[in-house]
Amino acid sequence: MKKILKTTLFIIFGLIVVGTFVFLWSKSRVKEVEYEMISAETKTIQKKTVITGKVEPRNEVAIKPQISGIVIALYKEAGQLVKAGDVIAKVQVIPDISQLNSAESRLNVANINLDQAKSNYERIEKLYKSKVSSKEAYEQALTSYKSAKEEVSNATESIQIIKEGISQKTAQYSNTLIKATVSGMILDIPVKVGNSVIQSNNFNDGTTIATIANMGDLIFIGQVDETEVGKIKEGDPVVLIIGAMQDARFDAVLEYIAPKGSVENGATVFSIKAAVTLNKDGGFIRSGYSANGEVITQKVDSVVAIPEYALEFSGDSAFVYVENTGNKKEKFKKVPVKVGLSDGFYIQIKEGITLNTKIRGKAKLQNI
Repeated sequence: MKKILKTTLFIIFGLIVVGTFVFLWSKSRVKEVEYEMISAETKTIQKKTVITGKVEPRNEVAIKPQISGIVIALYKEAGQLVKAGDVIAKVQVIPDISQLNSAESRLNVANINLDQAKSNYERIEKLYKSKVSSKEAYEQALTSYKSAKEEVSNATESIQIIKEGISQKTAQYSNTLIKATVSGMILDIPVKVGNSVIQSNNFNDGTTIATIANMGDLIFIGQVDETEVGKIKEGDPVVLIIGAMQDARFDAVLEYIAPKGSVENGATVFSIKAAVTLNKDGGFIRSGYSANGEVITQKVDSVVAIPEYALEFSGDSAFVYVENTGNKKEKFKKVPVKVGLSDGFYIQIKEGITLNTKIRGKAKLQNI
């Protein structure tokens, strides 16, 4: 029984050794690499310069108040279309104490002068009717009386303007109503009811009540690297790709290239602008959408081309491996080629092979 067990173990050990040897031998054998075969094709190859940027309205107008105060009403909201003259908001004036005191003092003085002018006028009028006073004295007294009344009216209006920002005479020209100065779409209303606002004048920009723009006149603003700027020119067609709109494409025309560059992140870039052509069914382009602009700098039509991965280089020479049908030992032969334009995926072949020539492509994956 022990002999049988020893014999069995010896046989199993021997099989393991032989199996290991066979496995290692098979792994050490050089397997012939198989390749996929591809054909030269007719292609149109384009070389492009890609510009990153965003789409914005050509003219964006900020609406600012002509008085300081508090917003007490908003009549519009972002996204609405407005015409020039439409009321957007209403501002309540906060009176300036020093100005109010001066205006009240002016009114008091005007009332005193009015009382004196009225008394003098009534006295001269009686004398004139009695033919004791001259006509010139009467007319002078009447003029002084009317001037005093006008001064009281003006002083009263000044107080109304300081307190309310409006008077009865100037109601139609009220600065408390903030109106659109241009027609277009409201892009943003950055203030809320209750916010304080500052008037726009020579000393400060003032608070922006709303921004309005014509969304039918858009431009693409981008930046191009200094290595690419020499390849483009004003008037070149641009294809805009907007990722936020599921890669929707829009045509544009390059209309401006900055004469001076700026350094950003260590690279010199130049600003560009391109006028966007809106598609009828292209969807609504929102201000600020990021976009990529493609400018075709070189193009060749209907040329013999192959994928770039099928091309190999040796020094300054390029070559491909062509199917060698007349030789069983050597499946491929090395053929030099003259290359042309490349788009990063396909490359033009000027000489060396013809259309439909079978060449070696990628190596096929081997099963382990």
